[in-house]
Amino acid sequence: MQFRQQALSKLQSPEELDVPVRYARPQGLLVLAVTLVVMAAASVWAVTGSVTSTLRAPGILTYGQGSYVLQSPVTGQVTRVLAEEGDRLAAGDPVLNVRTQQGDKVVRAIAAGRVSALVARIGTVVTTGADVATLERVARTGDPLVAMLYVPADSAATVPVGAAVDLTVQSVPTEEYGTLRGRVKAIGRATQSRQRITGFLGDKELAGQFTRSGPPVAVLVQLEKSGTKSGLAWSAAGGPPFALDSMTPANGALHLAEQRPIDWLLP
Repeated sequence: MQFRQQALSKLQSPEELDVPVRYARPQGLLVLAVTLVVMAAASVWAVTGSVTSTLRAPGILTYGQGSYVLQSPVTGQVTRVLAEEGDRLAAGDPVLNVRTQQGDKVVRAIAAGRVSALVARIGTVVTTGADVATLERVARTGDPLVAMLYVPADSAATVPVGAAVDLTVQSVPTEEYGTLRGRVKAIGRATQSRQRITGFLGDKELAGQFTRSGPPVAVLVQLEKSGTKSGLAWSAAGGPPFALDSMTPANGALHLAEQRPIDWLLP
């Protein structure tokens, strides 16, 4: 009761009626103004802005026509190696000389292509059907280099044709020359098994890397051309001062369709 009487007496006392009431301090007004500005900017961005999501996937630079494994048609010892890795061969060009009991035999390329790997060396004993080389199929000298990315199957549906792609190439220092530019040209309809990727690339180890998290979907990326020394477009002005080789590993960052943030805020 004592506190109640004191409160009532204070309300009835007119001695502080002429004291001005302070609604807010200057610091509080500043904080309020900043908050209103931030909220207004966020509202404008929510309506007009957009967010681009990125999907990353491993891949390789290739001519897009696959590879084949050259096998020895005879049993014997390799006496000469007539081609080197990186050489382009026409169909029927010699690759190896093999000494057999019936005399020297020449192992020739089955189809035109670029030698991406040589297994047999001078002195190697090969048997009939043994792998001696891997050749990447190249129909014409001017065939363009492309990138083949292997995207996880559960994310492939989000990749649109025409999406921009930035490629980090293993043989090119990114800090100095930037990333390689490209766009999605085609998306596979079915997942790729390890055996199928091995048959296409002619490399079991790469196929194992690309299928480590399950069978992926192949995405073909067309590389953008430019007047640089490599003939391709890069995020840096000039790019590297050399041409790129096929069968070079690369990692791709696929820029998916832009989405409005307002779509996430409203039901």
